Amino acid sequence: MLIAQITDTHIKAQGKLAYKTVNTAENLIRCVRHLVNLERRPDVVLMTGDLTDFGRPEEYQLLRKLIEPFEMPVYAIPGNHDERENFRKGFCDYSYVPPSGDLSYVVEEFPVRMVGIDTTIPGKPGGEMNPDRLTWLDEKLSADPDKATLIFMHHPPILTGIQHMDVQNCSNGDAFGRLLEKHSQVRHVLCGHVHRPIHTQWHGVTVSIAPSASHYVALNLAEASPADFYLEPPTVQLYEWRNDSLIAHLSFVGEFDGPYPFFDEQGNLID
Repeated sequence: MLIAQITDTHIKAQGKLAYKTVNTAENLIRCVRHLVNLERRPDVVLMTGDLTDFGRPEEYQLLRKLIEPFEMPVYAIPGNHDERENFRKGFCDYSYVPPSGDLSYVVEEFPVRMVGIDTTIPGKPGGEMNPDRLTWLDEKLSADPDKATLIFMHHPPILTGIQHMDVQNCSNGDAFGRLLEKHSQVRHVLCGHVHRPIHTQWHGVTVSIAPSASHYVALNLAEASPADFYLEPPTVQLYEWRNDSLIAHLSFVGEFDGPYPFFDEQGNLID
């Protein structure tokens, strides 16, 4: 099974540029084209939040138009830039979207079980795993303890060293981590929010943060680093579920020189 993760698309409508700089709609068009043209297409696409820049209805309308070329299922969750009720209306024809409350749900139809968690706090940049969400997750994980599971969410529960992002991560992370220790079937937690590729081990589970499909937060690990970004290439994260494990691949979107052969026509390594 091949899973694609697209995150932090920050779609704006009416041709506006994010931060008056980034053409996020064009970058998403490129990401969608990149995925549908892969020799092996993903079986599903996970979109892990900040799908729009201000959560406006017209932004969701444009987002839906831009992802129309996807023939595979798309599973989306909100981030802090999204607006929950406008998100719900924008994806109201997706059967997994709950009619009220948090936009959390479980996907059962694939070799690996996927649990999407709404970590947002309305009006706040950070997220949280509050007691209600922990109880919900515990119940869902307890319902099928034998099937390998991955969790996808917007806010990461870890600290990355990028200070201006760490102050708006997923709070109550320790309680979340202790919950995961109870459920050994959880193999991976997939996140967005930080706009950088980051992987670590945490409470016995691999946590992966995918980079943005549009723009990158600056990699600055100094104290009191400024909140700024670079126009590095749009990126999608690919995960292959194989032999009971999840293998991560980073796929840059763009035109790059190559491919070039390693070996000549006689099968010899080119000198």
